[in-house]
Amino acid sequence: MTGSPTALERIFYPPAPEPWTRRALLSPLALLSWTYSGAVRLRGALYDSGLLRAEHVEGLRILSIGNLNVGGTGKTPAVLHLAELLIREGRKVGILTRGYGRESQEPLTFTGKEPLPAVTEAGDEPLLLARRCPGARLFVGADRVAAALRARDDFGLDTVLLDDGFQHRRLHRDEDLVVVDEAVGLGNGQLLPRGPLREPPSALRRATLLWLRAAPGDAAPNPWLEAVTAPRVRTRYGPTGWWDPAGTGHATNALEGKPVLALAGLARPGGFLKTVTTLGAEVRDAALFPDHHRFSADELRQVEARARQQGARIVTTEKDAVRLPAGFEAWVVRLGVEVLEGEAHLRRALGLPGETRDL
Repeated sequence: MTGSPTALERIFYPPAPEPWTRRALLSPLALLSWTYSGAVRLRGALYDSGLLRAEHVEGLRILSIGNLNVGGTGKTPAVLHLAELLIREGRKVGILTRGYGRESQEPLTFTGKEPLPAVTEAGDEPLLLARRCPGARLFVGADRVAAALRARDDFGLDTVLLDDGFQHRRLHRDEDLVVVDEAVGLGNGQLLPRGPLREPPSALRRATLLWLRAAPGDAAPNPWLEAVTAPRVRTRYGPTGWWDPAGTGHATNALEGKPVLALAGLARPGGFLKTVTTLGAEVRDAALFPDHHRFSADELRQVEARARQQGARIVTTEKDAVRLPAGFEAWVVRLGVEVLEGEAHLRRALGLPGETRDL
């Protein structure tokens, strides 16, 4: 790559920080990281010692799906895959989620078969989960114990998925699935804000199953992951098709050779841009915002104007699509999950028979 990098090249090939920048930031970041680390370790020690106890909800199988990294590891596709698998096997499934970014504090419950609440009430990920898996009941709220009790007592569910639940230790779970993106690993192994981790790598000893998102090439050895003795399931994420503004599905090559503007509010948009490029679309421009960004009317008008200038279609992710207003014309790429290795470990963790049921 020669000359000054373009905005898109900076996303695909982010520059390494200059050494002097690292030195300048080390002291304040280290202080904040140590403070955060101390609080995290103290809380973990209280639970590990039994001074703080997780609450059991008898008669309900609780499966936690979480991660150590902040954002962008592929947790939501994992939750979707597991919910769909459990429903196919005849389980009555709920998903407990906090509903990050929503404005309301009121607990909600709904399914994709019912009229859905506004994104401001529920958050974007719960709406995405409901749309993609209408057979699962969503419970949105901060009190996961109350949600689990309601799932069992009011709706007769037998299994719930605790979305983003690895750090939510107040609710006892039967299994702890931890999602790790092989391409990202655990970063520099440091806690926030000096690194990308919510807990130290040693917290992985609580995992009962590692859900590995396979890297495109050979992943570099990771000493923290190598030390984990939990069984592993290795998966591959990939696009399964395009959905046009009218909601019609198309093959993955539908936009091959077509100019597009990529719109996203993601923690790591590089993966989305690479997916669009892999599908043969020509990325003329990109409008990239922070994770869970609430698009304003002015921002979307500017995006539409940029797309018209480029003669391009707007493309986006499923998570971003639920935050777009009705009538906004964007093509949506849908991702699916393929289990490459460890299906027997996965079925054991889910409490399913060892053989796949013929449907």
